[in-house]
Amino acid sequence: MLFVAAKDIFHQSVCMAIEKDGWNITHDPLYLKVKERLIAAEKAGQKIAIEIKSFLGASEVTEFHLALGQILNYRLALKQEYSERILYLAIPQDTYEDFFSRQFIQDSVAEYQIKLLIFDSIKQEVVLWKE
Repeated sequence: MLFVAAKDIFHQSVCMAIEKDGWNITHDPLYLKVKERLIAAEKAGQKIAIEIKSFLGASEVTEFHLALGQILNYRLALKQEYSERILYLAIPQDTYEDFFSRQFIQDSVAEYQIKLLIFDSIKQEVVLWKE
């Protein structure tokens, strides 16, 4: 039996947001050998992959730990399969402002060089690309 991960609750919002930002979605999903799917998009010759996390679970800290582990593994998988793509973690704007403003989370994002795509889920727009 093939396990296919469910799309994040904000999947459609992120797709709309990056399209409004001028990106062309090329793969939805982009399959990795690790049996996971991401969104792949291109713009002006730049290629990216996006993992979306809603952070709607009972514990934002637990959600962050899971997201961090996934991002690190996906980055390695992308390096092996689609080395031209840059990986971004897409998160809702309120999560960025409330949770990602914590110093430890900022330190973790910096330490592991996690690139963020912050989006407004209501307006379905990109708010910030954070390198």
